[in-house]
Amino acid sequence: MKFIIYLLAMFLFQDIVALDLEKAKIYKQEHNIIGWYMSEKLDGIRAYWNGHNLLSKNGNIINAPKYFTKNFPKFSLDGELWTTRNDFENIQSIVLDKKPSIKWKEITYNIFEAPNIKGNFIQRLTYAKNHFKKSKNIYVKFIKQIKCKNSDDLDIFLEKIILLKGEGVIIKKGDLAYQEGRSSNILKVKKFFDAEGLIIGVNYNKKKKMKSLKIKLSNNIIFNLGGGFSDIQRINHPKIGDIITYKYYGLTKYNKPKFASFLRIRKKE
Repeated sequence: MKFIIYLLAMFLFQDIVALDLEKAKIYKQEHNIIGWYMSEKLDGIRAYWNGHNLLSKNGNIINAPKYFTKNFPKFSLDGELWTTRNDFENIQSIVLDKKPSIKWKEITYNIFEAPNIKGNFIQRLTYAKNHFKKSKNIYVKFIKQIKCKNSDDLDIFLEKIILLKGEGVIIKKGDLAYQEGRSSNILKVKKFFDAEGLIIGVNYNKKKKMKSLKIKLSNNIIFNLGGGFSDIQRINHPKIGDIITYKYYGLTKYNKPKFASFLRIRKKE
């Protein structure tokens, strides 16, 4: 069993990312973000359009209906497949289904980048917007970008998103060409962090109800996750080998998540 779990961990956490997309770092107060562009961070499935297919962040084809990608351009796009706030499980079940269902009509493609277009951030987005002005698609939207005045402006915007049950904010330096990989020129701003881990064990109480899950992270840190579960989830709990998403509020001196609580099971993208 331990060997099987090890193989699962190697498969699920190895660096198999086929797409070197732009990735955000964590915002800190010392960052000077005056004049940057801020937008809501949508809690959906990230999807890259390569000119032919929608791909997940791991480079796997997303089986979208043909009507959904009608009039998509030959140049690349980056965006979020999304419905509404606080609806991730529904989005995931629709988007990651091998056979597209009628429920795809609930999904929109919310664009935040056009990676291969020359120019700065706003010029790239404008180029993509002009394409869809000529070639209409009712499932395409562009995530609103707001110029940030200062850190207080960012705080107010974040609070507004949180009150609407949104996930957080992305803030990006607007005068640069597209940059692949993790960059300090694009930052994510949240009240809490989230991450994923592999379930390698289950701890039970005396009543044989799940007390906590033993979680292994990609850096080999192991911790017990006991918060965030409903009574039903403690009976019908996630299984060994599942990947789960949890939220936390910083790290301990041993690099373990503080005040971690369960959010959901994550399907493989």
